[in-house]
Amino acid sequence: MSLEETHIKRGVSEFSVAQLSASIKGQVITPDDAGYDKARTVFYGGIDRRPAAIVRVLDANDVSQVVAFARENDIELAVRAGGHSVAGHSVSEGGIVLDLSQMKGLDIDVKNRTAWADAGLTAGEYTTATGAHGLATGFGDTASVGIAGLTLGGGAGYLVRKYGLTIDDLLAAEIVTADGEIRHVDTDTHPDLFWAIRGGGGNFGVVTRFQYRLHEVDKVVGGILILPASPEILRSVVKAAEDAPEELSAIIAVMIAPPMPFIPAEHHGQLITMILPVYVGEVEAGLEAVAQFRAIATPLADMLRPMSYPEVYPPEQEDFHPIAAARTMFIDSVDEQATDVIFEYLGRSTAQMAVAQIRVLGGAMARVPVEATAFAHRSQPIMANVAALYQNPEDAAVHEAWAAEFAAALRQGNTGAYANFLGDEGEARVREAYPGATWERLTTIKAKYDPTNLFRLNQNIPPAK
Repeated sequence: MSLEETHIKRGVSEFSVAQLSASIKGQVITPDDAGYDKARTVFYGGIDRRPAAIVRVLDANDVSQVVAFARENDIELAVRAGGHSVAGHSVSEGGIVLDLSQMKGLDIDVKNRTAWADAGLTAGEYTTATGAHGLATGFGDTASVGIAGLTLGGGAGYLVRKYGLTIDDLLAAEIVTADGEIRHVDTDTHPDLFWAIRGGGGNFGVVTRFQYRLHEVDKVVGGILILPASPEILRSVVKAAEDAPEELSAIIAVMIAPPMPFIPAEHHGQLITMILPVYVGEVEAGLEAVAQFRAIATPLADMLRPMSYPEVYPPEQEDFHPIAAARTMFIDSVDEQATDVIFEYLGRSTAQMAVAQIRVLGGAMARVPVEATAFAHRSQPIMANVAALYQNPEDAAVHEAWAAEFAAALRQGNTGAYANFLGDEGEARVREAYPGATWERLTTIKAKYDPTNLFRLNQNIPPAK
């Protein structure tokens, strides 16, 4: 389809796109431009959408212009920061992509331990800059993920038990709403909107800047510990993570071992237990805490050590674009039945990589009242994620069926979900991410700030009628 046909289909003329380009400081990329294909590529593979234009904005005024343009021309609008949406919401087919990735400003107030961060920053960029001062805000477990989408969905990572979710350290934000207005929000100014963006995703506008609380996080004990894989070992590892002091948060994965140099060759392609713990506090206490994992079985690889906090993010492959069939849920325990299910389904998978990930929650996250933010799962003790990573899009049906069946077998009666890890799973699953009164409150706020559902390429919360 030609550029002209795309514009006609969406009711956008080439002249109007030229007008948009003239009205902003940033760059408009169209299908005729050399960098178009790279600009439309997102993190996950298998997503091949062709937007009519990609707009790389530079500030909130640019964002306001793009939002107004999309609204006035009735164009589908995708908002992209890091581009890690599992469901592919970071790119539109035939619409406009509002690309925040060039907005990298960061103002760190060391004395007051706060930071104003532009929405185009990644977790790694922010953490490296604040880490130079021995300070940190907790994000997720991947450096290349954008702070914007991660924060808006909640943010559960290596500091979750010590300091809570990312949204628990969000003090204020600057947001462009569907009417094009640039608003400052906090607990005193537009408190309803501030409540909604702490967990409600990108449904309520485009957040252009975040103000975060910073914590003193200099040396931590972290790294990678790899143990053999068995149901008994997995149960013991999860029990150790549950019994650990709140200073320790751990991500545990049973997975097919990739051919990494630090994993003995005879274990490549075999199931392993990978533990990614981070202890925030005195180094000696941290070494004692992680020793509980080492004692479970003879490690296949042991890279746990004192390190600066930014080092918890391992290097990433720039051109790694896996296709993923994944499901997320909350569970109460990793008991014998759960571990039997995990090993049964991992053994069945024909994917390039199959993984079951366990995140022990609790601590500071659980002490925040559930009604304080739009994240409604404060009391959940464990988050479980299952995924198959593969390369051939034609195999999607096989791997999606495996992931769905695996999740159904592992579920323990709780139907809740973490919005940031949801794929394209339908409206009912989005409702489960925001149960009960949370959903009703969010739809009411949506109706106030986005009554036409302009911001709908997300885990969508429709406006109340």
